[in-house]
Amino acid sequence: MKDHPTSSQDHGTPAMNGAESVVRSLHAAGCEVCFANPGTSEMQFVDALDRTGLLRCVLALFEGVATGAADGYARMAKAPAVTLLHLAPGLANGGANMHNARKGRVPMVNLVGDHAVRHRGFDAPLTADVEAAARPFSDWVRTASSPATFAADAMDALAAAQSRPNKVATLIAPADLGWDAGGVVAPPPETAAFAPLDATAVEAAAGKLGPDTLLLIGGTALETPDAVAQAQGIAKQTGATVLAPTSNRRFDRGAGRAGLAKVPYPINMALEVLARFRHAILVEALPPVAFFAYPERPSLLLPATCDVLSLTGLDGDGPAAIAALAEHLGAAPHLPRAVLPPPPQAGAIRPDTIAAAIANALPERAIVVDESISGGRDIWAATQGAAPHSWISLTGGAIGDGIPMALGAAVACPDRPVLALQADGSAMYTIQGLWSQAREGANVTTLIFANRTYQILKTELFAVGANPGRSALDMLDLDRPTIDFVDLAKGMGVPGRRVECVADLQLALVAAMETPGPYLIEAIM
Repeated sequence: MKDHPTSSQDHGTPAMNGAESVVRSLHAAGCEVCFANPGTSEMQFVDALDRTGLLRCVLALFEGVATGAADGYARMAKAPAVTLLHLAPGLANGGANMHNARKGRVPMVNLVGDHAVRHRGFDAPLTADVEAAARPFSDWVRTASSPATFAADAMDALAAAQSRPNKVATLIAPADLGWDAGGVVAPPPETAAFAPLDATAVEAAAGKLGPDTLLLIGGTALETPDAVAQAQGIAKQTGATVLAPTSNRRFDRGAGRAGLAKVPYPINMALEVLARFRHAILVEALPPVAFFAYPERPSLLLPATCDVLSLTGLDGDGPAAIAALAEHLGAAPHLPRAVLPPPPQAGAIRPDTIAAAIANALPERAIVVDESISGGRDIWAATQGAAPHSWISLTGGAIGDGIPMALGAAVACPDRPVLALQADGSAMYTIQGLWSQAREGANVTTLIFANRTYQILKTELFAVGANPGRSALDMLDLDRPTIDFVDLAKGMGVPGRRVECVADLQLALVAAMETPGPYLIEAIM
């Protein structure tokens, strides 16, 4: 492994520059992977990463692939990856998947190059306000100011990313701070603590539980199967209903684990499901809100008269809070019975049949990356009885996260098969991620839901009372020409096939997930 001296005092060797001090500090603090799309202002980091060999570097052909991959990596590794982005335009390209990570409370550290300090005042073509570009998609933003404090700034960024709840942190790196000598390795940040549990909140929550009470759990509770089983035990004993939010960072579920229904995405369904609750107890969750405003529909989905209590906030330890509530009540864990649907017979690929095919094809320890949108409406319920698996999904609503997240998940867990459930329209936002999957030999099977339309947007168009004509539909349909995903994948080094029969689809999924490396299946719906 190539290495480089860390001090100018080591027998007269050159002084460490700012970029190397950052790389060494990130590695010492536990960071292992950098998803990169660098440019000229980041060459000092490219050099430092190469010379030290301390972080695995994964090239993305688009910044949105880098940030989306960092999102998927962090969800499965439970530790942040680093991204390396180029100036304000590159950051802007990656912003959508930074937004998804931020909404999912996923830890992420972005290093974004900027012009050298002395060059900023000349309005070069790529000059822009990098901090302003970062703030809408970041919880923490700073511009480094000295090679000597550069690594300390990076450790502050890492501390912010790993705080409770996790955050997206962006450190802006002027080019001269990276190449100038004087870098100093900084110590790792302290481990963040959860907010303490309020014992009075446990007692208050216990007093509100009953048949008209919602127990809404999210965050780390969904990543802990024992906590979900305890929540179901509380519900069984008290008559309460336990649900998960519509969108979640990660859920470890499947046969032998307690499952949960989610708050539905369609607003009318959500209002109907939540209408009966007089009390709501939140565990690492916020009161459910509609994705959009609709005529004559409320923004908040719980009844206006519902009494809402936070047992523990987003900064709390959800599993510990649920365990304390279960102990207070004397409630035992409960595993609701989940039934695996029968394998589909030969026939058309529809939302219900594709759900059955996926449920029966999933191998044990699979990672499901869900950006199936409208075509995947039945999959969540169908897969509760499938082999034990982890489920990660789009959290911020900015489509184009699925293919990159699958790449990141595969890098984090190379021994686990990854199945990416990918809508065809959103696949085209970050289709370049297939190339990175091929280069890395990522164990990802991408299933394209080829309904050849933005079906979710058609639904939304009718939801606002529109009567669409040809012009409106032309903005939502993906035809003329039809996209050939198998050929697109082949051009980026990923083999694949097209399937029109759902029974053939199940067989194709099983074969693909048993074979190492990336593969794409285009399911014609």
